Amino acid sequence: MTTTFITGANKSLGYETARRLIEAGHTVLVGARDPERGQAAADALGARFVQIDVTDDTSVAAAAADIEAHEGFIDVLVNNAGVHGTRNPADRITAADADAVFEVNVVGIIRVTHAFLPLLRRSANPVIVNVSSGMGSFAATHDAGRVESTFVSPLYTSSKAAVTMLTTQYAKALPEVRVNAADPGYTATDFNGHSGPQTVTEGTDAIVELAIIGPDGPTGTFRDRRGAVAW
Repeated sequence: MTTTFITGANKSLGYETARRLIEAGHTVLVGARDPERGQAAADALGARFVQIDVTDDTSVAAAAADIEAHEGFIDVLVNNAGVHGTRNPADRITAADADAVFEVNVVGIIRVTHAFLPLLRRSANPVIVNVSSGMGSFAATHDAGRVESTFVSPLYTSSKAAVTMLTTQYAKALPEVRVNAADPGYTATDFNGHSGPQTVTEGTDAIVELAIIGPDGPTGTFRDRRGAVAW
């Protein structure tokens, strides 16, 4: 049975990804920063909760040690935890604002991936899915026909562009691991006040698709529920 660890899995896209992968037969470990919310989500899903704060080295190391002690390995890592950050206009954005966003969305992925690679390398089919966004795509944000071009969010968009590039670089550096990025699309979540036209199930289509690939599956790609995303 495939064992999958998902960060930020206590709500929205992370929770729905966990639900769908459990339905597909995965053993899912629900990662979340808040112990109460994380445990409640895990209980509702019938999964095991593992506390993790992706911005904290000690917390991430403890999560990896917990999984090593209980499961011994993971097959799939879904780096889903992310934040939007300040909604201040560009001329009021500070370096501290940038640190807060990049620490979760980019450095958090590096921190978790580094700690969990030894567990992934014990799998016959190790997979990493990084949840990125079309908001980080140059092509999408410059296409007047796409909703991504209508938003201005300097920190979130640039952090997601970094996630996608980080994904392609990991894919080149780690040929034994399938590493891909998923664009959920404009989905109704807490990020946008549930204004997105897609359901969370639709928003997790690409994440789930990339989480269940086999050893001959793609690596270094950026996909949404319709296919490859230009970036």
